[in-house]
Amino acid sequence: MTIQPGKHLAGIMYPSDLKKVEEADLHLVCQDLRQYIVDTVSVFGGHFGASLGVVELTVALHYVLDTPNDQLIWDVGHQAYGHKILTGRRDNFHTNRIYKGLSGFPKRKESEYDSFGVGHSSTSISAGLGMAVASRLNNEPDKQVVAVIGDGALTGGMAFEAMNHAGDSGANMIIVLNDNCMSIDPNVGALKDYLTDITTSQTYNKLKDEVWNVLGKFSKFGVNAQEIVSKIEGGLKASLLKHSNLFESLNLRYFGPVDGHDVHHLVKILKDLKNIPGPKILHCVTTKGKGYALAEKDQTLWHAPGKFDKITGEIHKKIYDKPQPPKYQDVFGHTLLELAELNPDIVGVTPAMPSGSSMNIMMKAMPHRAFDVGIAEQHAVTFSAGMATQGKTVFCNIYSSFMQRGYDQVVHDVCLQNLPVVFCLDRAGFAGADGPTHHGAYDLAYMRCIPNMVISAPMNEEELRNLMFTAQKTNQGPFTIRYPRGEGVMPDWRHKFQEIEIGKGRKLKDGKDMAIVSIGHIGNLALKAAQNLENEGLSVAFYDARFVKPLDAEMFHEIFSRFDKVITVEDGCLMGGFGSAVLEFAADNEYNARIKRLGIPDQVIEHGEQLELFKECGFDTEGIMQAAMELAEPVKVG
Repeated sequence: MTIQPGKHLAGIMYPSDLKKVEEADLHLVCQDLRQYIVDTVSVFGGHFGASLGVVELTVALHYVLDTPNDQLIWDVGHQAYGHKILTGRRDNFHTNRIYKGLSGFPKRKESEYDSFGVGHSSTSISAGLGMAVASRLNNEPDKQVVAVIGDGALTGGMAFEAMNHAGDSGANMIIVLNDNCMSIDPNVGALKDYLTDITTSQTYNKLKDEVWNVLGKFSKFGVNAQEIVSKIEGGLKASLLKHSNLFESLNLRYFGPVDGHDVHHLVKILKDLKNIPGPKILHCVTTKGKGYALAEKDQTLWHAPGKFDKITGEIHKKIYDKPQPPKYQDVFGHTLLELAELNPDIVGVTPAMPSGSSMNIMMKAMPHRAFDVGIAEQHAVTFSAGMATQGKTVFCNIYSSFMQRGYDQVVHDVCLQNLPVVFCLDRAGFAGADGPTHHGAYDLAYMRCIPNMVISAPMNEEELRNLMFTAQKTNQGPFTIRYPRGEGVMPDWRHKFQEIEIGKGRKLKDGKDMAIVSIGHIGNLALKAAQNLENEGLSVAFYDARFVKPLDAEMFHEIFSRFDKVITVEDGCLMGGFGSAVLEFAADNEYNARIKRLGIPDQVIEHGEQLELFKECGFDTEGIMQAAMELAEPVKVG
């Protein structure tokens, strides 16, 4: 299906085409761009509300800036659909997030207009400052660097670190604060309240309008006049609004708040800001989902709704004729609440992902015992550690790829002190259409090397419940449970809790020719492969390890005593992961079996459906069967 752009967008393939549009007609371009995003995402799926909210800002930035020479960074990349459409990718935009198609996020190797890859949040100011300083060193005084950062991303500690440095650097850059009070879920914390104070202060806003008028009159007289006006504005702001000097105290010239949906005003402001040297922040107030009423009303649901009817707003869902397995995240959410009702010392923590992790189930029932700390993974981990020192058992739910951002805190604040924090790593393995910035490829390897850490992965929903039940038992210490994005395999999953012996695996199928041993949900494909191999004349035993650390020594002694051919399967990186642990066990115990490891190779795997990526990496059911048949062939000598 081909999506046709409106007449005002049709002739715009690159920013150079946009610059040919009369400034008075830019709002018409915005209308067409917004409609094109609605038309495309409704048919092909993808993120939705974030990009609708920055349509006018996107058009204004590319109209004023000299991209790609000027550097434009989007933080996070959910906002960048309009940017992609205006920078040579409109005709391929329907392939967004589809296997072998465009990435859902800015990506340097995809386009010269993508100045910096942004899948995780809070990185834009640091990257932009680095670019601005490098431009100064390269004697490029006219190069503009603009970092667009959402107010949700601004809660990340790295953004504050960068602003602290930027204010002292004198570097020429513009920070555009896209303030819509949302990330995926509503923003939390004191910063949100502070920004709300600014945007709702009538006295301040009247002053701001007057100062902008003065700035416009003075701009023709040069930079010195603008500096004077900026200083006057800063002093008046501080006297009229309590705490209004947050940004200016960091030596960032603050302008705003301004209407982020007035493209004509944005163009005028950005032209002025280009001529003011040093670090600046432009505060734009926007509405996530702007222009699509349902997305404006329910901004969490319409963050990434999937395919939908753009007229009625009906979100297309698969219709099944029998009960389906739940998502792992929902099993986590409901089980956590059950456990919290049984154990008054259980608390929950998540960094800005209450709906994505299903922590919102406990937050609704027990708001005093479940905490959304904002986009702040480092704080989430050490906050959890602090509660653990006071007798609490903390379930800290963080996506696997986001857990990397709190790694030092896992080592220093949790594991070295042997504290009872349970890390539930959602989206472990391939994250699907979100691609390499979100793949949970590395957690088995980076958690395995830390003392005191128990590492586990359930093969199904019942195992997840039982591992969570086991992890909250007294004096278990640091405990990792990793599970994938999407559905499990058990429609009937709510069974009575059973404690699992730490480090104990299980044999689910016997055989005599070789053994396949796996960790986690991918074991369902491995078990199916072992069963199918019977039809190929191979008798294959299958073991579910359950634990990467500690390994079940008794089980692996059985495996290597019985079989001289062993296949390991994991949906994590091969280097340092589960297969590496098995190789180490074999070497340490002087076993000489031929071991074939299947998992994520040492390369960047792009986006696509999970089964597509399993196949690409050779550990879908057919790939596992093929590896087994190759391993069964006699070794060629000479």
